[in-house]
Amino acid sequence: METRSSSSTLWAGDDMTDTDTMIDDARALDAPLHIGGVEFVSRLIVGTGKYETNEIMVDAIRASGAEMVTVAVRRVDLDRTKEEAILHHLDPDEFFLLANTAGCYNAEDAIRYARLARAAGFNEFVKLEVIGDERTLLPDVHATLEAAKTLAGEGFKVMAYTNDDLITALRLEDAGCVAVMPLASPIGSGLGVVNPYFIREIKSRLEVPVIVDAGVGTASDACITMEQGVDGVLMNTALAAADDPIRMSHAMKHAIIAGRLAYLAGRMPSREIAVPSSPTEGMLD
Repeated sequence: METRSSSSTLWAGDDMTDTDTMIDDARALDAPLHIGGVEFVSRLIVGTGKYETNEIMVDAIRASGAEMVTVAVRRVDLDRTKEEAILHHLDPDEFFLLANTAGCYNAEDAIRYARLARAAGFNEFVKLEVIGDERTLLPDVHATLEAAKTLAGEGFKVMAYTNDDLITALRLEDAGCVAVMPLASPIGSGLGVVNPYFIREIKSRLEVPVIVDAGVGTASDACITMEQGVDGVLMNTALAAADDPIRMSHAMKHAIIAGRLAYLAGRMPSREIAVPSSPTEGMLD
């Protein structure tokens, strides 16, 4: 089992002792996340698009504590020697780089770009994304399944972006995906989890990790998403489009941990009546 070490680089003014203590506490209270034979401490996965500068991108990723970072191979320059290229700023010894087939609208293109990423030096992991509709950016389920079967057969460790449909998720698992990634809501919408029941049902039925991908807009969304019991969350726009991406990245790091620990702790029952927190028996007259 390969193990990744979590980044804990902090922005100026943060209390490193408190943050490191929080991360250590989370590790003590939870098991690592295992995906395709690799172990991760952080359950937050982040993207690299839409940042104002590459420097802000790297600072935000470090502030988030994320270890796995996605790169859209169809949309970036794969030449690491160019200073203006995203890959020039992402050290594979620091970050686990996940090639992403974003921007592909058919299975053939998705398969081709996954192969291109591997030939360009990426690892065998790929975030498979095949879009079926330009307006909603919802996935093409048939094409995703087709591409997943082909890539898994070629030895890729496929993490497949999909809708929040249980049957599709089960078929992707059967196709050999190492993780299934149902959306919380449409890409870039910031609407949060619109169908928590379906997300919980997918998680309860699959054996591979379930990573919620797309739609998380702020820290409360991330926390609520993790409270559904999923294994992790992938986000990009929520960080890159924030007024202060660095602060938002810190917020998301804390929210992911809080939501995960709250799920593991088990919440109190919801009631429509008040129940006193102190016992009524033995009260003084």
